[in-house]
Amino acid sequence: MLYIKDLTKVFNPGTVNEKTALTGLSLHLAPGDFVTVIGGNGAGKSTLLNSVAGVFPVDGGQVTLDGQDITRLSEHRRARYLGRVFQDPMMGTAADMNIEENLALAYRRGQRRTLKWGVSAAERAQYKDLLHELDLGLEKRLTDKVGLLSGGQRQALTLLMATLKAPKLLLLDEHTAALDPKTAAKVLALTQKLVEENHLTTLMVTHNMHDAIRLGKKTGGALDNDRLLLS
Repeated sequence: MLYIKDLTKVFNPGTVNEKTALTGLSLHLAPGDFVTVIGGNGAGKSTLLNSVAGVFPVDGGQVTLDGQDITRLSEHRRARYLGRVFQDPMMGTAADMNIEENLALAYRRGQRRTLKWGVSAAERAQYKDLLHELDLGLEKRLTDKVGLLSGGQRQALTLLMATLKAPKLLLLDEHTAALDPKTAAKVLALTQKLVEENHLTTLMVTHNMHDAIRLGKKTGGALDNDRLLLS
């Protein structure tokens, strides 16, 4: 499913601020794997996810997703294959658009844009059913602006949007770190539920060793275990 071979990334090369974030990193995720990435600040955890997502070009190595070499593919072209949830609940959604519109954008990810786009009654009913499963009352607030939601509500919505089209790979970048413990536990439980129901291949960055051990699950590939430690 996901093959990373000899990945290297250096920031500000040739300057006094040169920083080597990744050096010869290799990783293999088989379909359905849930691999957790742990490590200290500056270890390269987010750099790894950004490299897979195409946020910036890598300096060496190869990234292959589902048999396709995406190493030089632009970020927006990779987006059709990936789902991502960031640490900051303000990212991943459009604050000035309502809940229904945000879900519609996620639902149409990777499709050609036309003037016919609008939310049909069938889509609206589907969105309500999906939001009802979150148990946050959002199914009654379809026309509310996303910017009015709490951090936990917004992160749950972002997670739903990221998994709406069952991406080939789900990237979770410390997506509960900015939430209070109770809300974080709820979002993490929702994560586990959506991943299992949709059989998603997942790469999750976390600082929480307990979550890394509890959620990490690997059914195959080159790793000896289901936790990748960056240092």
